[in-house]
Amino acid sequence: MLELQGFQRKYLRGLAHNLKPLVLVGREGVTAAVMLVVDQALLDHELIKIRFNDFKTEKKALCAKIAEESGGDLVGMVGHVAIFYRPHPKIDKRNIKVPEK
Repeated sequence: MLELQGFQRKYLRGLAHNLKPLVLVGREGVTAAVMLVVDQALLDHELIKIRFNDFKTEKKALCAKIAEESGGDLVGMVGHVAIFYRPHPKIDKRNIKVPEK
């Protein structure tokens, strides 16, 4: 996936403002089960929030791991909530149109 530019990240953060976190990272951390949920949530919604209930000090490293394994992009972090975006693989099923310029 292409790297998102700053104005695209800003646009996606605006879209994510009213979203509730779909994935919670708890005591066990980022497990295979969490990654399956993240993958399915990105496939269904394209833009998701992930809340870190535990591992708050390691959240940046965990976000990098989630982005790498899911193929998604970290759009931003606000407190203990991370926003991820991955466009749907089928162009006709994409719900979010990211501005090009």
